[in-house]
Amino acid sequence: MAGAVFPPYHQADHGPKAGDEPPKVPKKAKRSTSRQLGTSPNSCAEPFFRSMWDQRIACQTYHKYLSEDWPVSEFAEQVVELPHGESVRMPLAERGTRLGKDVWVREIRKLTDTGHQVSILSTNFQAGMTSIMQHLAIDRLVDYQTGTADETAQVVNPAYRKLEQEIKSKVGKRGRKLAQFGALTMPADSEVQQVAAFEQAKGQLQEEIEFLEKDLAKFQAERKQTPHHVSWIDLPEAERFVPLAPTRKRFLDTIKMIAYRAESALASSLREVMARSDDTRALLREIFATEANLIPDEGAATLTVALHHLTNHASDEAARFLAEQLNATETVYPGTNLRLVYKLVSE
Repeated sequence: MAGAVFPPYHQADHGPKAGDEPPKVPKKAKRSTSRQLGTSPNSCAEPFFRSMWDQRIACQTYHKYLSEDWPVSEFAEQVVELPHGESVRMPLAERGTRLGKDVWVREIRKLTDTGHQVSILSTNFQAGMTSIMQHLAIDRLVDYQTGTADETAQVVNPAYRKLEQEIKSKVGKRGRKLAQFGALTMPADSEVQQVAAFEQAKGQLQEEIEFLEKDLAKFQAERKQTPHHVSWIDLPEAERFVPLAPTRKRFLDTIKMIAYRAESALASSLREVMARSDDTRALLREIFATEANLIPDEGAATLTVALHHLTNHASDEAARFLAEQLNATETVYPGTNLRLVYKLVSE
């Protein structure tokens, strides 16, 4: 499931084409309403989510009937940005949830003032991208090796895109001028000079609106005559681009995503013992950067990782708890028969 967060790699930005088929959706899912998806996620959302996942389309639904509430201690207050830019604070918790047999989703719950829990299920794993970009540099260029452009690839026509921008600009300006024109009213009992000033202002706005409409009609006519897509080879020389070779970056991004998933699992364990769940990743980064002694013991078939002490007692206790959780897995170091044992140096 880690592949969901990979930035898409395309030879060219084809953009939407007229006549493009919409994503294929199973007939059963097409007939389903959002209410039905929420009522029985396992029976209805699972095949739909799986079908969309195969096409790399993220889906979201809600869990209408919760089998059990999560512990209140799992919820932490988070700042959430709403669609229109407002920021609100709300207590949230997150877990991984499996729908059916093979659909892995994020489940995010909100704790309401009345104590009820509201659940959202989603296959969108993009939320962790900020942390990945900041600490794993997943968005950094690995090298500057370029690939080969497909000369027959259909790309968005730069001339069409420029006309689209001009039309949007003219439409916005016309809308503002029309609003000013409608808001301009002549005061009651106006004197001759005031009437003249009012008529002049109205006339000037009317003239500007007519000019904008004339320009808008011209650009719209040009857009109709301009193809939306052209072949890469038909682009002007200055507009041609050469894509970067993605192979090496894909490989390294896969390694980084595996590291991020491992870090997420460790952070989930640490939330059980940390007062502030937001501090789990910061503590993990401190642990990763702290020196440790590697002590192989072939007789006991163990490889001990003795971590040096951290900056404070609370961090040491959290690291000790994490070591106990990892030791319980009895993981064998790859390529050897040595079982990994984690502890602090003083133990």
